[in-house]
Amino acid sequence: MTLKSKVLFLLTSFSILTACGSTTQTPNVPSESAATDTTTIQEADSVTVELINADGDKIGEALLTEEQDQVVLSISATDLPPGEHGFHIHEKGIVEPPSFESAGDHFNPTDAEHGENSENGPHLGDIPNLVVEEDGTVEAEFILTGVSLNPDVENSLAQPAGTSLVIHANPDDYESQPSGDAGDRIAAGVIFEPSE
Repeated sequence: MTLKSKVLFLLTSFSILTACGSTTQTPNVPSESAATDTTTIQEADSVTVELINADGDKIGEALLTEEQDQVVLSISATDLPPGEHGFHIHEKGIVEPPSFESAGDHFNPTDAEHGENSENGPHLGDIPNLVVEEDGTVEAEFILTGVSLNPDVENSLAQPAGTSLVIHANPDDYESQPSGDAGDRIAAGVIFEPSE
């Protein structure tokens, strides 16, 4: 066999082995249609919220989970003052201690009055009071109706300005305008960061 024939034979054999015996997998690259589907990319089935206090220290977490036509909110936190505390979703995804005023007002896309005891209430961001144990801990679950984690759904929490959770110093009385007379903001956490 001539040198030219040997080289040709080796090249042909290598090509056949490469084609038949390769185990390299193609990377899982989304198709063009999937890449432009914002629901697929942005929709979240659940969101974890890190809660911080006025000193900026982490005190717990909240988990929001989309379930059918509602959002289930579970919270676990420590180092809070015992008793009842106003608990709300706010209209901006910025939580700057110590005052947390950066979170804006309550999430209220329907322009309702505050509180379940109000004739034209409540805000979609109104949540029942958080009850903290004597040792400063809380474990609670709430069902939020009328809101969603899906950015393509009306009244989504995934707003361009973002949204946040805020815990107040005092109980919410469920009727005083505009925020239930719940006092200072003592803890907060970002649900969705601003996308603007």
